Parts: sequence; structure tokens; C-alpha cells
Amino acid sequence: MASSPPSRDTAALRDRIQALLDRSGLMQHLGAKLGDVSSGRAHVHLPFSPALTQHLGLFHAGATSAIADAAGSFAAMTQAPDGHTVLSVEFKINLLAPAQGESLEAVGQVIRKGRTLTIVQVDVFALNAGRKTPIALMQQTIINVPERQP
Repeated sequence: MASSPPSRDTAALRDRIQALLDRSGLMQHLGAKLGDVSSGRAHVHLPFSPALTQHLGLFHAGATSAIADAAGSFAAMTQAPDGHTVLSVEFKINLLAPAQGESLEAVGQVIRKGRTLTIVQVDVFALNAGRKTPIALMQQTIINVPERQP
């Protein structure tokens, strides 16, 4: 059975989040790519590059944290009120296993949406030869702020 095309609302939401990623200098510098997007959920992918490693050749924790922060922020942004954007207020990340593989995938999921603050959980996986290994877990607090032009 063929999958149905994304709804107009889902496509518009993805376009909105893609525009945010495109404006992020750090995400562009790292080579991050947007994956699936739906209400309250966003995926960010990071292909391996030697430029993203630490001294042992593993993905650097800074790169892991950066894509986790982006995935969580994008997930919160999918539910932000009209005329608002989001900023990270706080996050805690647990590094669960060495980050090694062909790429990383960060999956942000809104846990609780509030009027001002949103709580997000982000799971980060290393992808290698078709296997998906959990390598980090982030809990994040996001604030909705009025949007202004960059």
C-alpha cells in the first residue's frame, strides 16, 4: 500500500520549520538536515564528518547537543502560537553511549505545551549499518516569545 502524501497543513508546518533550519548558521555549518515534522515532533539528522569529532573520532558532544537542542526547539515551534517563535531556556542532556556511526538522528517530542513554557524530550540515536542505537537523552524547557525579524 502506497503512503498518502502529507496533508497541506503538515507540508506547511514542515516548510516553516525548514525555513528556521535554513536560517540557523550553526545547523548549516554542521551540515544538519531536517527529517520528519509533525505537530509536537521534529527530527534532525546529522551525517558523519571528521570535522564533527572529538579526539577519539566519535561525534563530539557539542554536535550531539546542538542537534538535540534544534530538534527540541523545532518540535516546540510546531505548536507555538501564531506570531511567536521559541528560545531554549534550559536543557539537560545525558550522554548514554559513544556517538559513533554514519549519522545521528535527534527526535524532539513535546511533553507538555504551556502558554509560555513548553517541555520537550529529545532522544538522540546513532545510525550505523541499519542499526539505531540510543546515545543521548535531553530534557528541554522552551519559551514562546513574540517573533521579530532577524
